[in-house]
Amino acid sequence: MEKSSLASQPISAPKNPSTSRPTRLPGRFARLPELAGPGFLPLGLFARLPLAMLTVGTLTLVTAVSHSYAIGGMAAGAVGIGSAVGAPVLGSLADRAGQRSVLLAASVINTLAVAGLLAAAYLTPSYGSPVEALAVLVAAFIAGASCPQVGPMARVRWMALTTRNLASKNAGHRSVAANRADLDTALSYEGTADELTFVLGPALVGLLASLVAPWLPLALAALMTITLVPAFAVHPSHHAVVPHPRKPRSAVVDSDPHERRGRWSMAVVAVPVLAMVCMGTFFGATQNGLSAFGAEFATAELAGLLYAVMGLSSAVAALSVAFWPQRFGLAARWVTAALAMSALSLLLLLPTGIWTMVVALLVLGIPVGPVMVTVFSIGGVVAPTGRMATVMTALASGIVAGTALGAYLGGQLAQAQGYGGAFLVSMAAALGLLLLGLVTWLAMRRKGVSPA
Repeated sequence: MEKSSLASQPISAPKNPSTSRPTRLPGRFARLPELAGPGFLPLGLFARLPLAMLTVGTLTLVTAVSHSYAIGGMAAGAVGIGSAVGAPVLGSLADRAGQRSVLLAASVINTLAVAGLLAAAYLTPSYGSPVEALAVLVAAFIAGASCPQVGPMARVRWMALTTRNLASKNAGHRSVAANRADLDTALSYEGTADELTFVLGPALVGLLASLVAPWLPLALAALMTITLVPAFAVHPSHHAVVPHPRKPRSAVVDSDPHERRGRWSMAVVAVPVLAMVCMGTFFGATQNGLSAFGAEFATAELAGLLYAVMGLSSAVAALSVAFWPQRFGLAARWVTAALAMSALSLLLLLPTGIWTMVVALLVLGIPVGPVMVTVFSIGGVVAPTGRMATVMTALASGIVAGTALGAYLGGQLAQAQGYGGAFLVSMAAALGLLLLGLVTWLAMRRKGVSPA
């Protein structure tokens, strides 16, 4: 497969040659600050927290001021739709113009959009119908569309920072192995960071809204966006990602084999994007299923805590991917983890009490994190040259869109058939992940692209 031009940038070898070797626990994760530079890990972690707070914060605020669950749900849905539409656009712009300028602009626009959402929520005179709440819905959509995509951008930087070692004069079999180990470690960390923020974000929203005021979570999210995202944008690690301005159509030669490979790669990208839609569908349906399960055995509000249990084991398992054998290729990882996820999703139908469900969710979360990490890795492998940010943001958007789809389907079936109906959607989504993993494995072998 054609290597990304990110790897072609002339960069000197590391000062300490020993850092080119795969290291053992705990040194493997200690390698990340050496690669990215000081401050990158905390910035990348906390700068993505506003995105995790935005949907739930909007739902909480609009529901509180409108006294309508329906309008609150529509506003939260507008955020999700905006994010699903806007994220790939921001990724494409970052590929063309560079991350720094796009993130700086998005941080300002998003802060203003969230401020507009707060104003519209409190200044709307009546919430008698969706039409009367149009200003709130539009503001929510813009807030979602402009939200800086820190997580996908961080993954692009890790891919550039690890791949560039291949251009060093010491490149060889050992350097390639170290590069793969570094990337596995970085993406394992990123998967865990996503899990943590998407558990911490809603919890922070609930705490601040209940103890202080419903507007405070969004105000805090806007403050974090305007301070932390610019700091992430200008962090020196952004220099590792080389922008690729769009070429005029007349400059593209149809017979160029690299161009044909790029078009094939962009088509193959659709498979991991669909996989992330399945992953989001699994999340959304499971959340609704747990709400119905909690309502039957305790209280619906318990769903958040139950869902966090699965997030905990998923985050830990995502970290473990950094230590999986190098000979265990990416496509094989996807198929194996998705197979385990499909089989273990059957456990959702067995519990007859809260504590048995806790055990089932702990076990089910184990393959979830590795599947997410692996699909992001596959996306990086098949991404065409100069389109890495577009692909990473498209994968993130797939999760958002899938979560909305899963929440809708799971809610409908939970209403009609109880929590078991929602969990059937979760099981179908896990099976979809397995089938797409098999498609990817077969396609990469057929095209002669190493699935490792």
